[in-house]
Amino acid sequence: MLLTCVGRRVELLNAFRRAADRLGIKLEIHGADATQLAPAMHRVDQAHLVRRIDSGHYIDDLLEVVRQSGVDLLIPTIDPELPLIAAAVDQFADAGCCALISSENVVRICRDKLATYETLRKAGIDTPRTWPWREAVKRKRHRFPLFIKPRSGSAAVGNYTVRDANELRTFGRRVDEAIVQEFVRGVEHTMDVYTGFDGRPRCAVPRKRLEVRTGEVSKGLIVKDPAIMAVGTRVAEVLGGCRGVVTVQCMMTPRGRIRAIEINPRFGGGVPLAIHAGADFPRWILMELMGQRPRINPGGFRADLAMLRYDESVFVPNASGLC
Repeated sequence: MLLTCVGRRVELLNAFRRAADRLGIKLEIHGADATQLAPAMHRVDQAHLVRRIDSGHYIDDLLEVVRQSGVDLLIPTIDPELPLIAAAVDQFADAGCCALISSENVVRICRDKLATYETLRKAGIDTPRTWPWREAVKRKRHRFPLFIKPRSGSAAVGNYTVRDANELRTFGRRVDEAIVQEFVRGVEHTMDVYTGFDGRPRCAVPRKRLEVRTGEVSKGLIVKDPAIMAVGTRVAEVLGGCRGVVTVQCMMTPRGRIRAIEINPRFGGGVPLAIHAGADFPRWILMELMGQRPRINPGGFRADLAMLRYDESVFVPNASGLC
């Protein structure tokens, strides 16, 4: 298998190794990245240096890795690569590789936060009101604070809370293609939703975000809340065309209102918590790749389990050539 933009995803690749051991199969894990300074490049079985996502050659480089190494499963890990890989699914299939990614339409909707809002709203899923920034500026009445973020952003880059009309105008100019959202007070939960190769959602695992560092959860807690789980499942059903793990973020307000705020059709950074709690996504994926249908209990994960992250170093000898 090949993990693309493998970066710091050491926990994820180790989870696949453990899953393969439990299944009694041999699994060779390849990693691809644009830099050999990515820690996980030194934890995979084979590392492949590829050109950047925006180089115009990214898919060609991945296809070369797939063909030369006999890779039969590709899993993307970051948002910017998703549209490219979704558009190249047939090319990977022709090369004998299953690119585990949601459909092009699902990726388009999830990458475009305005389209996400419209899709959820039309389906009757509770979500904060959202406007293009220029439209929001023209509106005479707002209930501040409001939330500004890029229409196609990720990792919380370019996100701002604004408290009045002046800040709305000022911060909106700083953000590329800004959108404005109703500000929601409450506790943020992220759900790891597993959708089978047939596109059907089979399990949704909520994680309460306790602490976030640079856009990724550093402390989290598994919460087995049927109402939150139902929202995650419903989102995947509405999107249609989901495959693999989809990450759904929502806010639980003080009054118990559950409001979906963002969807990422890929493994989330905090997914090791859900896996450790018993939602063995890697094992289910490998089973489906082998033509088996895993038996999944939607509520069969362990509640009240916390994840407290810390830094761990990778030491690389003779590394001057990498820098």
